[in-house]
Amino acid sequence: MQAHKLSTATLNCLKDLERQVLWHACWMIHNANHIREKGEVKVGGHQASSASITSIMTALYFHILRPEDRVAVKPHAAPVFHAIQYLMGNQTREKLQNFRGFGGAQSYPSRTKDIDDVDFSTGSVGLGVGITAFASIIQDYIAAKPWAQKKSDGRMIALVGDAELDEGNIYECLQEGWKHDLRNTWWVIDYNRQSLDGVVREGLWQRIEAIFTAFGWDVKVVKYGALQEAAFKEPGGETLRGWIDRCPNQLYSALTFQGGAAWRKRLQDEIGDQAHVSKLLASRSDEDLSALMSNLGGHCIQTLADTFASIDHDRPTVFLAYTIKGWGTPLAGHKDNHAGLMTKAQMQDFQQKIGVRAGEEWEEFAAVADAQAAKEFLKSVPFFAEGTRRFTSQPVQSAGPVLLDDRELSTQAGFGKILDALAQRDDALAARIVTMAPDVTVSTNLGPWVNRRGLFARETQADTFRDEKVPSAQKWAFGPGGQHIELGIAEMNLFLLLGAAGLSHSVFGERLLPIGTVYDPFVARGLDALNYACYQDARFMIVGTPSGVTLAPEGGAHQSIGSQLIGMSQDGLASFEPAYLDELSVIMDWSFDYMQRDGDAVHDERTWLRDTTGGSIYLRLTTRPLEQMQRREDAAFRQGVIDGAYWLREPRPNTQLVLAYQGCVAPEVLMAAGRLAERHRDVAVLAVTSADRLNAGWTAAQRARRHGHHAAESHIEALLAPLSDACEIITVTDGHPATLGWFGSVHGHRTVSLGVEHFGQTGTIADLYAHFGIDTDSIIEAADAVALRRNHRKFRQAG
Repeated sequence: MQAHKLSTATLNCLKDLERQVLWHACWMIHNANHIREKGEVKVGGHQASSASITSIMTALYFHILRPEDRVAVKPHAAPVFHAIQYLMGNQTREKLQNFRGFGGAQSYPSRTKDIDDVDFSTGSVGLGVGITAFASIIQDYIAAKPWAQKKSDGRMIALVGDAELDEGNIYECLQEGWKHDLRNTWWVIDYNRQSLDGVVREGLWQRIEAIFTAFGWDVKVVKYGALQEAAFKEPGGETLRGWIDRCPNQLYSALTFQGGAAWRKRLQDEIGDQAHVSKLLASRSDEDLSALMSNLGGHCIQTLADTFASIDHDRPTVFLAYTIKGWGTPLAGHKDNHAGLMTKAQMQDFQQKIGVRAGEEWEEFAAVADAQAAKEFLKSVPFFAEGTRRFTSQPVQSAGPVLLDDRELSTQAGFGKILDALAQRDDALAARIVTMAPDVTVSTNLGPWVNRRGLFARETQADTFRDEKVPSAQKWAFGPGGQHIELGIAEMNLFLLLGAAGLSHSVFGERLLPIGTVYDPFVARGLDALNYACYQDARFMIVGTPSGVTLAPEGGAHQSIGSQLIGMSQDGLASFEPAYLDELSVIMDWSFDYMQRDGDAVHDERTWLRDTTGGSIYLRLTTRPLEQMQRREDAAFRQGVIDGAYWLREPRPNTQLVLAYQGCVAPEVLMAAGRLAERHRDVAVLAVTSADRLNAGWTAAQRARRHGHHAAESHIEALLAPLSDACEIITVTDGHPATLGWFGSVHGHRTVSLGVEHFGQTGTIADLYAHFGIDTDSIIEAADAVALRRNHRKFRQAG
């Protein structure tokens, strides 16, 4: 490897900064655990995990990175990241002093909660690694589009803990990257060979190298530092190298913790009395020998700078950087150091060793030999030259909802027709839509959109079936202009790609409107990545279809039960389940605007929802064709659909029964309402399009009233307010009954909730609806039971 031209002055300055960053990272953790007042639970903070990657992050952030690069920092290195940002003026002392406290610097880097320049949130290990690959694909996608004003060619970099490589989503991501000709992606593995509970297995590096090589990655093993490389050139040096290469991970860690005398004894015992080796060891003090054996490649600024700078291509590259967990601290090498903390005595010794005077612990350059030189150096660091790197992008306006005229159609098919109509509009909104699916493009009705808009690939690819004149409904052309990204069967990849695309306006300065489709029960397979995408405030639409036991012949494996509750509980995600096409049209049009909002978290006092902040959208659709109502276009209807519910049959003063439904069970409910009208007074029907938004508004209004806004009233409270106290509610949905079961708590009405609680069956829709008690007869039985109970209460009261 050709030596990188790193001047002595630059190298010394980087080493000073490395020491300063290590100090601040360890001190903020120590302060949080041993000095600052804290609660009942240990604060923690991962001093050892931070120490192992300090050199890597110093070399990258202060020397190698460019402003267009984006970095996902391993979760346990958050203190190092905060320390680097503190030196650059992007983080405050107060936030560091309150690390892991309320309002302080976050435990793990967070785009939404930290004030410093976080590119990708991390925390759920493995996901921060994978999103960098998908961000690189999105970067290429944007660069290929003629409308893009900002075309970045940055490197998407993940700083990876070696234990993160146990996460399966990383290997799913590798395969997807290979299929999409991944480039401009670096993964730097902090190979300290220790995890939470122990030391990693021997030979892991060989497996890592083999796997990444198989998927076309360039693999760079950074094992030895400059001190070791120099020692290997001395007489006896090759013998020493051979011993290091054979040394088991656990032994190397244990000897590192024990120090120079233990190293000397072990080397002398195992290598034996060889003149050259004995002279090599004798020429070094115990302290020097410990420094030599700890000088692995991942802790050598010169070696790291040389290796990073040697990459002269855009192929994906993985750096396997050997490190020592707890490097430079009293915790170095001990197998219990993952959650371990330096004691007060150890911290005092560490502070003296690192050269920070008492009372100057929080000073920016207290551990630096020449503070002025360091300040001047930081002014020229490329990565920070343009300040923080958060972009904005103007919202793209919609021309209005696409309204369909079909007399009978499913919401899933309606979704496909709406997208097809948007493709034909060929306006700015359509140009920014990018669709994706995990090998379910056709079965989720994205086919017409793809036929018109094509599949994305960096290079044009031939359609062999078309060239050979083989008839096919799928006229799918691959090329740079395509607007669909086809994925393999891995829902984690879908949500990571949605997350990356949903951050494009902020990360790359270009607005995308990502739409992903997935079989609704398999939302749960990608739930961790979905939560991760929402936590970053990525903006996208996820369409779960087909859903529920309504997909009757497919059986329980393809029938969802609890996905409605996922939609209700997931922060950052507004969940809808329309029954009719006009509802779907209104929701989709509103969603494109909602996905682009970025306002203050102000409650709308009409609904007490925080719609100004915007967010992502979840649509739960079905394959069941429903006979459509006459198209409704009035403003009140549209507003009710967006707010979460509207009266399909309004209550009257004598109403004693309300049927409330969400989703495709509408025909059963309406049929039941008609038959029940013969013996029940004025049966009302409430059409629910979003239990999620109703519930969110209700809880927000309750909170507002507790805080003095006594007139606060949510949409569901206003809808149910006209009902008499004696009125009773029956809720029906093809999903878990708890989705609507809370309605009775709004004003205290007695409520019976019908839904699905157990795994589905095969059969017809009629079979399954009857089996689970959501068919018309079951609704009528529930209503009759309600009436019987009401009469029984009256009889007891009269008697």
